[in-house]
Amino acid sequence: MEVLPGSKSRAVGAARHINDYAESAARYVQTGQQGAANTQRAYAGDWRRFTTWCADHGRESLPADVPTAAAFITSLADAGKKVATIQRHIASLSKAHQLAGLPTPTDDRQFKTLFEGISREKGIRQNQAPAFTLAYFKRVVQSIDTDRPDGIRDRALLLLGLAGAFRRDELASLDIEHLRFDEDGLVVELPKSKTNQKGEAEEKAIFFAPDRRSCPVRAVKDWLALLHQHGQASGALFRSFHKGQRLSRRRLSTFSLNEIVQLRLGAPYTAHSLRASFVTIAKLNGADDAEVMNQTKHKTTSMIRRYTRLDNIRQHNAAQKLGL
Repeated sequence: MEVLPGSKSRAVGAARHINDYAESAARYVQTGQQGAANTQRAYAGDWRRFTTWCADHGRESLPADVPTAAAFITSLADAGKKVATIQRHIASLSKAHQLAGLPTPTDDRQFKTLFEGISREKGIRQNQAPAFTLAYFKRVVQSIDTDRPDGIRDRALLLLGLAGAFRRDELASLDIEHLRFDEDGLVVELPKSKTNQKGEAEEKAIFFAPDRRSCPVRAVKDWLALLHQHGQASGALFRSFHKGQRLSRRRLSTFSLNEIVQLRLGAPYTAHSLRASFVTIAKLNGADDAEVMNQTKHKTTSMIRRYTRLDNIRQHNAAQKLGL
């Protein structure tokens, strides 16, 4: 190979110039800043509301000063917004300023004191998705008509959702390739979740149940068999139907998934009730926090306590242990 005077030889595939990495680096930074898809959509909506409010009141939105941010969240509180909603708006303001490389007004001590006062006055407890009893859930699941294709799908969705303590977006994003069956049941690989944005390996174990009518492993296998009959052996696990029970290739949206849960379990319940009910039922049956967290993938025990729905006065009550 010819070498020019005063230069070093450089073979094909040699180290790239540092500037060659700029495009990839920018993409990685953007991915790191964005977060989960649902969170992105919520933040975008909250930011639009803030910029509209600023325009209506003659305030600058970026950068926003502390009095502007304080007045905005006060308006939300006065309008009757929930604490969780206000908190999410604060997070969107903070994220927008961070992405712009600007100081965020929500870090100000007086602003934090204001939000603490709003939280105390309105009450910090959020409206939570209700939990159902295991007996009720089994009655519903076992009554589903599995002579219909959507009945086979919905039974698998409900049983897998409860047994795996899945979030709604996790269920919707599952692919057939994420499932691994063995003699003990099923292992579901989660490529990404709300608390696992880096794509680190994360798995959930699903076990066989004695009663076939409420067995999540067998229910998923039944649904897969139907998919295979229609030549759909890869891609989205849960799919929609055309009119007349004709299976489509379109992945169920999180909205449609929530509608299915409400249709089958009743209006008070949501897709999140599957996850909340897993925690509550498991705790009532004696599971400790570590066991529950191994399935839910929560990072702290405080989140387990928040998810546990033990509102019934007869549930989890020490009066049963008096020995009278």
